[in-house]
Amino acid sequence: MSLNIAVLTTGDELINGEMSDTNTARIALLLGARGYAIRESRAIGDDEADIEAALSDMSARREVVISTGGLGPTDDDLTARVAARTFGRRLVLNDEALAQIRRFFAEKNKEMHPRNEKQALLPQKAVILPNRLGTAPGFHLRHGQCDLYFLPGVPREMVVMLEEQVLPRLHERSGGCSPLQERILKVFGLSEPKVEERFKQMPLPQGVQLGFGVEFPFVHVKLRAGGDNADALLDRAELHARRQLQPFVFAIGQESLAGNVARMLTDAGLTLALAESCTGGMVAQMLTDIPGASQFLNRGAVTYANAAKRDWLQVPQEILDTEGAVSKACAQAMAQGIRRAAGTDLGLAVTGIAGPDGGTPDKPVGTVFLALSTPGEERVQGYRFSGDREQIRRISACMALEWLRRYLSNDD
Repeated sequence: MSLNIAVLTTGDELINGEMSDTNTARIALLLGARGYAIRESRAIGDDEADIEAALSDMSARREVVISTGGLGPTDDDLTARVAARTFGRRLVLNDEALAQIRRFFAEKNKEMHPRNEKQALLPQKAVILPNRLGTAPGFHLRHGQCDLYFLPGVPREMVVMLEEQVLPRLHERSGGCSPLQERILKVFGLSEPKVEERFKQMPLPQGVQLGFGVEFPFVHVKLRAGGDNADALLDRAELHARRQLQPFVFAIGQESLAGNVARMLTDAGLTLALAESCTGGMVAQMLTDIPGASQFLNRGAVTYANAAKRDWLQVPQEILDTEGAVSKACAQAMAQGIRRAAGTDLGLAVTGIAGPDGGTPDKPVGTVFLALSTPGEERVQGYRFSGDREQIRRISACMALEWLRRYLSNDD
């Protein structure tokens, strides 16, 4: 059974530009992976009247409301008090919630501040949703035909509680099965229209729904199916999709480009050194975000200035004077230089013009060169990327990782 779900996020910081509302996106992704779709989302500030109006309206029209934020110990944390008033319940000190908060501080060997007791003031007859990562207990209320789940705004805490506390309850309300199962293929190197065009030429098996999402610079291909044979249908659909999209599929589900490159380097027993200019260490950061990166990543050099390219990487001054720092010759010399200095199996280099200034008619903003130095060959190629400075830097770093993925999988 499909559920009519809404998401409410609260906090002044979400509407005045101090912080982005990442919780709604996280909730949508986690629910979408299990076949649930959000029908409505709102972000509102720390105003009691606005919160009350939103809760009253959403609970009257939706079967499920997931609210995040406003469960802390300070005066601007209003959610529990407003929820109690909205649904005609007294605000009471919940013994179970208070015990959870005290236990959290005891396990951390920290003294509990008296203000934290406020987090145990919850609507009467609320069902506690344990929070094992923080001090704010979540809670569940039933009002009419609507289930309301109140979670803390801290993303790390919210995600765990959603997975451990809310999703099982949604599963139960759905009759013990998710309305649809979903499988996501992540694509790099094809635009969303080009991806869609390939499926129009070769449609998916009957019974499989197709959807798309964009997370720059990637396209997410979403395959959905329901019923008892959903797994088999999705297996067939995934195989079909991979055939249509290869070699551009780099990951599935929760996998990432950097994570898969890290796994492949580790499995192959190969070592890597990086020389980055316009990306400023972004490739190294993506790889070192993966636990165990020290098994394959030897070093990364951010050689931004020409002097650094010359002194650290031994790029010949002649190349810098004639071809320039943004050129095939320089990129290749950078890759060779870092690999030689580190003594690694692979050397990867990226140099370019991220903007907003620095472009010329011959080398406009977005001009980027990549080079890969390996025991058996040297590769170098130029690109013209579009977008703002951050987008050019990000797509350059992702393309560098994609080079490694294709090299390691022999998927050229």
